[in-house]
Amino acid sequence: MKDNWQKIYSNTQEHKVDIVQAVLKDSGINSVIMNKKDSAYLFGELELYVQADDVLKAKQIINKELL
Repeated sequence: MKDNWQKIYSNTQEHKVDIVQAVLKDSGINSVIMNKKDSAYLFGELELYVQADDVLKAKQIINKELL
């Protein structure tokens, strides 16, 4: 991934990452999910990345809407 993407959220449960991504999309923020789970043993996390310009706005939305 290029340097202009930054991780803003991670979780082991896919549905939670999908919810965060949907909330960000509704706010006009594009994001990408990186699946870093091991396929054989199912450990690891899914990580959500946004453009560097959207990091502060995305974190504010996550804190306000989801936590």
